[in-house]
Amino acid sequence: MSRAAKIFRILFLIISIPSFIFGGIRVKELARIQGIDKQPLTGYGLVVGLNGTGDSRRSKFTTQSVVNMLQRFGINVPANQMKIRNVAAVMVTTEAPNFLMSGDRLTVTVSSLGDAKSLEGGMLLMTPLVDQQGKLYAMAQGPVSVGGFSVETTGGGGVRQNHTLVGRIPDGAVLQKNMGMKFSFGDTLYLSLKESDFTTAQRIIEAINTRFADSISFDKNPRTIGVKIPPAYRKTGQENKFISELEQIEVDPDVKARVVINERTGTVVVGGKVRLLPAAVAHGNLSVEIESQPIVSQPAPFSQGQTVVLPNTQATVYTEPGKIATITQTATVQEVAQALNTLGLTPRDIIAVLQALKEAGSLQAELVIM
Repeated sequence: MSRAAKIFRILFLIISIPSFIFGGIRVKELARIQGIDKQPLTGYGLVVGLNGTGDSRRSKFTTQSVVNMLQRFGINVPANQMKIRNVAAVMVTTEAPNFLMSGDRLTVTVSSLGDAKSLEGGMLLMTPLVDQQGKLYAMAQGPVSVGGFSVETTGGGGVRQNHTLVGRIPDGAVLQKNMGMKFSFGDTLYLSLKESDFTTAQRIIEAINTRFADSISFDKNPRTIGVKIPPAYRKTGQENKFISELEQIEVDPDVKARVVINERTGTVVVGGKVRLLPAAVAHGNLSVEIESQPIVSQPAPFSQGQTVVLPNTQATVYTEPGKIATITQTATVQEVAQALNTLGLTPRDIIAVLQALKEAGSLQAELVIM
């Protein structure tokens, strides 16, 4: 069995493990409390210290930014004499959750804005991070980690591992002001489900009412659930304790039958409720090989002819016998995996088969293509 087929089978087995082995899912993972949000922050900065992989002169904004920065240090250099191959203009982004204090740190993402080739080994200079209204919230600075490398040769070749134009700086930003320290509880909390579902919402409501032995939870829609804070908690100022107990309640969510496909990487993940109706599948391979060998035509002596090179092209078509397999109605993910493995397909071939089964009405699941 090939390595790709083994990985594909492991994905099937992981997804198909019965949910009762792990128990229910906490409300904390299924929903968030409305009013407790994250503040997106953005900034424009410069990454320096690159080994000739920075922006070229075509990135005018990078040159202008370097000129402006040097002027702040009392250094005046004309823009047309500036070499910036060791510098790259970047956008710095992060999200600041509520209740953080001034001095707390955040991890930031650094993304190339110009035509740089790599941010590997770069250092982000001090960059202010602001909200959508332009208010300063944090300052970012530090070495950029790209988790890969990119090497190019003078002949145009090269080797690259992972994407080196986007990096991260763990704890690279320092908050300059407090983030939303006040949260008004009132007498009712509202939970926002991460995925709208009537069945899951109803199960959460029943679990909450059972846990607190009172009808304190109600639904507004399939995504929003209201929870009244019991008077015993409000009178003693223990709203935080109530929220903590609320988040720990375990619920068995209803999961949609879904197949997720990433065509870029050839990854296929099949959910536990996926079913296949009876179908017959045939899959064969066709490969075309075109070979070109030059032939030199040499004229006879004293014929005043010219030596020319003529192409000699041969095309060969290889066809492998297609396999046809009958898929019976399946009841588990293991049976889905076994039915597809009988065809001896690679993960990319399985993607094509799953798409065809969906169009034929055999695949009883939502097909999500990333």
